Amino acid sequence: MARQVRVEYEGAMYHVMARGDRREAIVRDDEDRKTFIRTLGEAAKKTGMRIHAYALMSNHYHLLVETPKANLSEGMGWLQNAYTRRVNVRHRLWGHVFGGRYKAIAVEPGNCFWALLDYVHLNPVRAGLVQEEEGLESYAWSSLRGYLASPAKRPEWLETATGLEVCGCADTASGRREFLEVLEKRVDWSEPGKAGATFSEGKDKPELAVYSSLRRGWLFGSQEFREKLLSLLEKGGRKIKKANGYHGEQLNDHGARRAARLIEAGLKVFQVSKEELRAQAKGDWRKGLLAAMIQDETTVRLDWISEELRMGTRAGVCRLAKEARQK
Repeated sequence: MARQVRVEYEGAMYHVMARGDRREAIVRDDEDRKTFIRTLGEAAKKTGMRIHAYALMSNHYHLLVETPKANLSEGMGWLQNAYTRRVNVRHRLWGHVFGGRYKAIAVEPGNCFWALLDYVHLNPVRAGLVQEEEGLESYAWSSLRGYLASPAKRPEWLETATGLEVCGCADTASGRREFLEVLEKRVDWSEPGKAGATFSEGKDKPELAVYSSLRRGWLFGSQEFREKLLSLLEKGGRKIKKANGYHGEQLNDHGARRAARLIEAGLKVFQVSKEELRAQAKGDWRKGLLAAMIQDETTVRLDWISEELRMGTRAGVCRLAKEARQK
């Protein structure tokens, strides 16, 4: 299956996740957990990555990472390879620890960053590893304890300033308590498995579906952020298709953007507006010609073409495109 293309640029923010090989454990005991966190800190120092949050589970990990130098692949490659070597030596094993490549979702700064920060810190709650009476801070293997500690007692490589700022909390004893209180409000203990799964942007704004975006998407942010990333992917003028690494939502987004540009160019040649062309008969030759171009140059679905050009059924789109090629 085609792999998702990495979008790397200076100052990018990512949610990164990787599971153990065959979904098996990546840590066997607390010593392994300490090794992973120590190695994560080394990776940050070596590559300049900024670690805003982490949560280490038994068979996977979550990170919220910023890359000032546009070097996510370098940093994550070193982290996973170094940890694999160290844990294999310790347990006298060999082979893979992680199941293939890590998954990286580009994250828009602001509320989206805040949503992911909470999502990472609440992962132990969703997994049933934290009980209400114990408190969120009882889980030892996430960055939450670092956020709640004084600057002198937290790892020097853990970046907490942005997280505290977007939450509106100062890096003081009272501000850090407020940070914990805000996070606690994101947990409904009658349904702990849904903790942090959605995030409301405001009174009149819809909730961000965090889980579904991370599971199926390639970015977490607004339409403007999506357009920015698509522009970065298009640099170099290469034709985008499954064979050179795009898949799923990333492929669909890129195809729709390319198709929209083809329609725009065609409208200029035909000297008509999009509304005028849409109002024409379903079998208008100009619609068939545009449909043929879109089919040849993109991977968008027939439903998309039919909706954009008002061409009726998918069979009709195929027939008109075929006729346009023959003519």
